[in-house]
Amino acid sequence: MKTIGIIGGMSPESTVLYYQIINREINRRLGGNSSAKIILDSLNFAEIVQLQKSGQWEAAAERLVASARRLASAGADFLLIATNTMHKNAPAVEAAVAIPLLHVVDATAAAIQAQGLERVGLLGTSFTMAEDFYRERMGRHGIGTLIPSYLSYTGAWAPDFMGIEEIDRIIFDELCRGEIKPGSAEFFRQVIDDLREQGAQGVILGCTEICLLINEENSPLPVFDSTRLHALAAVDGALAD
Repeated sequence: MKTIGIIGGMSPESTVLYYQIINREINRRLGGNSSAKIILDSLNFAEIVQLQKSGQWEAAAERLVASARRLASAGADFLLIATNTMHKNAPAVEAAVAIPLLHVVDATAAAIQAQGLERVGLLGTSFTMAEDFYRERMGRHGIGTLIPSYLSYTGAWAPDFMGIEEIDRIIFDELCRGEIKPGSAEFFRQVIDDLREQGAQGVILGCTEICLLINEENSPLPVFDSTRLHALAAVDGALAD
């Protein structure tokens, strides 16, 4: 079994999910007392959030690169960044170490392609939704992405900045702190229904904490949970010959 290196702590809630999903799936496949070989380097999320919100992405990349190097030195065979937003710095991480990085977009895109879908909604932090790094890589897989929008007076869909801001607030102020509120779940369901009206065939939970709030049972669209898909792809990698 290969050793998985996880750059975690962003947030602790999502890192717990990665650890649980990976170990439970390893045990399901191998049985007995089997568990995954994992090396975890957990960063201080408060420091990362401050760098994100102040636009200091190069400094944030330096934190991730240092973490990746620690994991590689400790014996990890490949890496995971246990958060969607910080995949903005994935190229810097990939360039800094010799071991491969398993990218969250690639794992999520594979599941979307398996269902034959071509256009999906994307929910995540404002950074993930508004910037190109996530949507551009999804486009390499032939998948178009839609972000929350409203129908403007011109008759065209325009970005719903208030909706994006509220999604961001729920993620950082509630989900990253382990707070699950029914009203927030209802807000997300309405956003997903709006994406369905725009033509989305499914929805990517493109923030590793959103799965705490939305799942297949309460979503108006088929759900692609990036946390679970990424973690399961790590299991595949760990057990590959």
